[in-house]
Amino acid sequence: MMRDGADNRTHVRYHAGVSDLPAISLFSGVGGLDLGVARAGFDVRVAVELDRDSAASLRANHFPDRQDAVFERSIVGLDVSEILERAGLMAGEAALVVGGPPCTPFSKSGNWLEYKRTGNDPDASLLDEFARVVEDARPAAVLMENVWGLAYRNHNTVPLSRLMDRLEAVGYRVRWEVLNAADYGIPQLRKRLILYGMLGEDPPELPRATHSGWTETKRVVDQNLLPYVTSRQAIGDLEHRDDLAETDEEVNGRYGHLLPEIPAGDNYLYFTEKRGHPEPLFRWRGRYWTFLLKLDPERPSTTIQSQPGPYIGPFHWNDRRLRLLEVKRLQTFPDDYVVVARNRRSWQNQLGNAVPPRLAEIVARPLADALRSRLLVPT
Repeated sequence: MMRDGADNRTHVRYHAGVSDLPAISLFSGVGGLDLGVARAGFDVRVAVELDRDSAASLRANHFPDRQDAVFERSIVGLDVSEILERAGLMAGEAALVVGGPPCTPFSKSGNWLEYKRTGNDPDASLLDEFARVVEDARPAAVLMENVWGLAYRNHNTVPLSRLMDRLEAVGYRVRWEVLNAADYGIPQLRKRLILYGMLGEDPPELPRATHSGWTETKRVVDQNLLPYVTSRQAIGDLEHRDDLAETDEEVNGRYGHLLPEIPAGDNYLYFTEKRGHPEPLFRWRGRYWTFLLKLDPERPSTTIQSQPGPYIGPFHWNDRRLRLLEVKRLQTFPDDYVVVARNRRSWQNQLGNAVPPRLAEIVARPLADALRSRLLVPT
């Protein structure tokens, strides 16, 4: 949807090349968006991230020689002039402000909480903080990512409309779509809302899908596109790597023993009367879809969760929790990407919340191309 409104780089390990497209990153997390926009040609000068471990991961991968380029603090109350100064920019000089404000207020999984259903989650105001930085920094372009629940026609339409209204009021033209990462060659069925904004002109079209396959809600497969990348293609070579085993990968407790009985690609519904189980343990649709969900090696992974409970998948088809390297692969991070974490909960939170870098690169490239064309920046 669209609405119109009034080789010298050393601090990014995974991108080399000269860029005259300076960028400011907000709500940066572990750096999936940053890695993608850097690969697309932007120069991420500064990042804002509150979480301690995520900030450490950003420094390790993106700013090893400029540790102060990461503001390890809340964006609330952070003066935009400080961000610009540390980025070496003045208002109007940034090519891009990019970020993914925390998605919890808009996620479908939070709808069981009344204050989220009624739109009163205090974190929802972080969209306004994103808008505030854009208003003051005046970048040429804006790229925002969020959960697709932000586009629901419910209480979430208020914060999304407010964000677009604020951007349009200062001259940006806005376009957004909900994309599925699997449609772009990412081995994961992960829907996300992607929003473009450009100052004074129409933003480019979002990239078209390059891959196709069936999902729980889409059965028509486009034979003219490449087939979905499967979980086996992404992590199959790691299956028998005993050196990657982790101490907390076994699933124990009240329901852990059920996992080996569940076929690959299935979940707790296997143990329901409707599915014909002789000794049903669960009522139909009595749990979240991800409860005891196992990967199908011949399909993309389901969405990697950031805060899974003890029985929330996806689990490996070998009846265990996914390992760090496997999660990095399913999220398209490089194998050697450093994730600074005190425990599994930390690295799962960082990677589960991240934008797959490959998807970030794909959606950032049209903006980079449009800006190069406008600014006559050589490619």
